Parts: sequence; structure tokens; C-alpha cells
Amino acid sequence: MYRIFKERMIKGIVTCRIEPDLRQKIESSGNELKALIQQKFGRSLHIREVDTGSCGACESEIIAANNPLYDLQRFGINFVASPRHADALLVTGPVSKNMVLALKKTYEAVGEPKFVISCGDCACGGDIFVSSYYVEGGVDKILPVALHIPGCPPSPMAIINALLVFLREK
Repeated sequence: MYRIFKERMIKGIVTCRIEPDLRQKIESSGNELKALIQQKFGRSLHIREVDTGSCGACESEIIAANNPLYDLQRFGINFVASPRHADALLVTGPVSKNMVLALKKTYEAVGEPKFVISCGDCACGGDIFVSSYYVEGGVDKILPVALHIPGCPPSPMAIINALLVFLREK
């Protein structure tokens, strides 16, 4: 017990303070998103995420969007393990040649109606990897992309806002 107390005293506070205005933005955007999802789908929105060759930064932000601060699930967005249960496909990273077939098969497995979301600059056009010999290009060269979330990587709030704008227009 003493060792734990000593380590705690040496490390100090390792968490950061959440600003009240950020908390308010998350709540207001999230509640509007929840209402739009309920109106459009009549239930929660199920998303299957596919990494087609990214560096991992976009996945980190998607994980952060599911942490207790943002908690996308309470706003009606569920990430699912099977494309058969998904309404949307969220793709990160430039599409590497070895992922083209897997991406197409995953897209075909998603039930109708479906839409594709490209997350991050690499997923849109390949970004810095576009001239690589092993990159096919952005997701838009392989699948019909309905929504692009820009950023390298996009923040959790940017992901929420992009989904909000997309669902308003849909």
C-alpha cells in the first residue's frame, strides 16, 4: 500500500481537466445526433470500421470517440464486429493492394441501404502514401463514399460534427 501511495505522490495528477464548454458542445451535438439517428433509422446507427492500411492515428481517435468523455454509444452509434449487422462502413487509411478484395467483400456484406464513410486524409485520396507502389489510392477509388471526415487524424468532435452534418442532409 505504501508503494502505491509513493508512486501516486511522485507521478502527481495524470488526468487533464475537461473544459465546461467542451462538455456542453459534446452534449448538445450528441443529443442532436441521437435525435437525427432515431428519426432516420428508428434505432441506433451500426458502423463497421475497417482499417485498410493506416498508421493507427484515426483508429486512436475513433477509440477516443468511444471513451467516457464522448461516448458515441449513448448517442446511438454502435461499432459492430460484423458487416452483416452494419448500416455504414467507416474506412481509415489508404487502401493498400492487399486490402482491396477484403474491403470490397466487406462492403458487399453490409445490408442495404448502406453508405461508406472515409475517415482521415489518407482514406480520402491516399494523402502522403498515394505515390507508394503498394497503395491503390483512396477509398473513393474502390467504393462510393457518401461522407468524408477530413483531418490527420480527425478529432472525436470532428467525427461527431461530420456525422451530424451528413445526417441533417440525408
